[in-house]
Amino acid sequence: MEQIVRADIAAFGAGRAEMANAMIEQSGVRVRPDRNRGRSAGINPSGRFEPVSRHVFDDGWNSLEELPPFKTEVQVEKPRTIITRNESPDISFDRSINPYRGCEHGCVYCFARPTHSFMGLSPGLDFESKLFAKPDAARLLDKELSKDGYQPRTIAIGTNTDPYQPIEKQYRIMREILEVLEARGHPVGIVTKSALVTRDIDILSRMAERGLAKVALSVTTLDRMLARTMEPRASTPTKRLEAIRQLSDAGIPASVMVAPIIPGLTDQEMERILDSARAAGAREAGYVVLRLPLEVSPIFKDWLLRHYPDRYRHVMSLIRSMRDGKDYDSEWGKRMKGAGPYAWQIGRRFEITAKRLGLNAERRTLRTLRTDQFVAAGKDQVQLTLL
Repeated sequence: MEQIVRADIAAFGAGRAEMANAMIEQSGVRVRPDRNRGRSAGINPSGRFEPVSRHVFDDGWNSLEELPPFKTEVQVEKPRTIITRNESPDISFDRSINPYRGCEHGCVYCFARPTHSFMGLSPGLDFESKLFAKPDAARLLDKELSKDGYQPRTIAIGTNTDPYQPIEKQYRIMREILEVLEARGHPVGIVTKSALVTRDIDILSRMAERGLAKVALSVTTLDRMLARTMEPRASTPTKRLEAIRQLSDAGIPASVMVAPIIPGLTDQEMERILDSARAAGAREAGYVVLRLPLEVSPIFKDWLLRHYPDRYRHVMSLIRSMRDGKDYDSEWGKRMKGAGPYAWQIGRRFEITAKRLGLNAERRTLRTLRTDQFVAAGKDQVQLTLL
């Protein structure tokens, strides 16, 4: 977005953050605070495939006062398949499931925001409020697992949007998926920011006894106020740590993801997060450095200018120092950890702290979950297709 680019330049120039904020306000790209209450994004830019862009301006009819707050809307999506494949060399799984599109947690830094552009929607506030649910996911999964020649490998869930976001309480799609995976003896790895995962401890504990499940809780900060503005509808940091404790007590391998690490804003908390998670029962840990692909960059910059204008130059300078002078570098092997002296420092701090706490001493990756218990559907279980 040109307005954010110009504001970014102003923030690094003589005008500093005050001028940058004024420029964005005058451009009409920001949504009124009363319309995005409880959300993190302050803008709702058109997706990159759209022929038009949105700008708010007063036409003299006072119509802006009639615009309602953004409310969560859910549409039903009916995909033909549910397992997504990938060949990325720097991640530990080759297949995943996303029960939902969009995420009501509204994490301002979410790298999945640009996917809403494929739906003709905005990666900004639309991503947080216009959601898609896939109630047929469990049926489709069972069908795909029944195909001749299917080779079981760990399915990752929570890689794009959170499977335990608030609407899961109503739709229960994730629980139905777990029921299929348990019945089939299929391994699963889950990443979430929600304490709602403890609802499914009954299924996960049984799967864990068979070496079929592990769960990671993502903790970005222990500061409740920062979490409230940055990831407004995710579980509080305290509840996430308590979820780790409950999962661990139930015999479910629980780990913590310090993700994302935001240099100059949350990186100083890494040791405290690891220490707290270890005390709660986590035995493994990982981290990811902030990623700002495509439309995520202007959304994050606008948030930073609104909430932490005094830190804007410092945070963005550190981010660019790890991304070859850019907001983001998507090169394999670099995109998760960054590069350069500051990225190296974060990596060494993580390794030293993890070693001191005994984390990752017996690390079990997604690839080490068992696949030998997979039960393929018998002929009597497969529904014949009509000619």
